Amino acid sequence: MGGRQLASKWLKTEALLTDPDVAPYIPQTRSMSRENLQQMLGMYDFVVVKPVVGGGGYGVMKISRTGSGYSITRFSQTYYFDSFSGMYSGFRKLKVRRTYLIQQGIKLAQVDGRPIDYRVKYVKVDGRWVITAMVGRVARSGLFVTNLCKGGYLLKGRVGLSRSLPQISSKAKLKEMRSLTRRCTAILERRFPGIGELGFDYGLDNSGRIWIFEVNTRPQ
Repeated sequence: MGGRQLASKWLKTEALLTDPDVAPYIPQTRSMSRENLQQMLGMYDFVVVKPVVGGGGYGVMKISRTGSGYSITRFSQTYYFDSFSGMYSGFRKLKVRRTYLIQQGIKLAQVDGRPIDYRVKYVKVDGRWVITAMVGRVARSGLFVTNLCKGGYLLKGRVGLSRSLPQISSKAKLKEMRSLTRRCTAILERRFPGIGELGFDYGLDNSGRIWIFEVNTRPQ
C-alpha cells in the first residue's frame, strides 16, 4: 500500500488522454488562462475550475453562464457578474495561490436533489491490485462539491446508482467503473512506476454516461 505520490492532476489527465478508449470518458480539460476560460464558457453552460495540486474541494469553483452574464460559485456562495472581464477579475480575487485547470462542467445525476459522484479506491496488496472501496458521495445541500470534509455523505455504490438513476442497470455501471479503473491503472503504472494506491473519482450524468473527473494518489 502507499507507494509513489503524484500530486499534479494535469500530469495524470495527460497520461490517460493518450489511450483512445479512455479519452472519451474524460471531460474536456485545459490549463487556466483567460482565453481558455472564455472559449470553454462558449462551449459549455458551466465549467469547474480547480487547483492542479490539491484536494478536499479546496479552491474548487463552478463558473457558469447566466442569462445576462456570469456567476462564480465557491462552496455555498455565488457571485454574479455582468461581463466576462468582471467575472475573470472576480475569479482572480477568489482563487487560491496555485496553478488552476478548467474542466468541462458535467450535470451530475442526483440523490434527493443533491449531486452524487463515486470514489473507487484501488490498492496494490502483495503485488496485486485490489478494489477496497466503491462508494457514492452525495453533496451537502446547496453545494456542488461532494467531499466529505465539506459535509457530503456516503452511500454504497449500488445504492447511489439505483437511487440517482433507477432506469439504468447499477450492476452494468459498477462493472464499467471496475473495468475503467483497471485500464486506467495500467496506463498510470506504466507512466509513473511505483504507484501503489489510487482513488478514482467518477461521475454519471443524467443519461448514465460515466465521466472520470480525477485520479488521486493519496485517496482518503
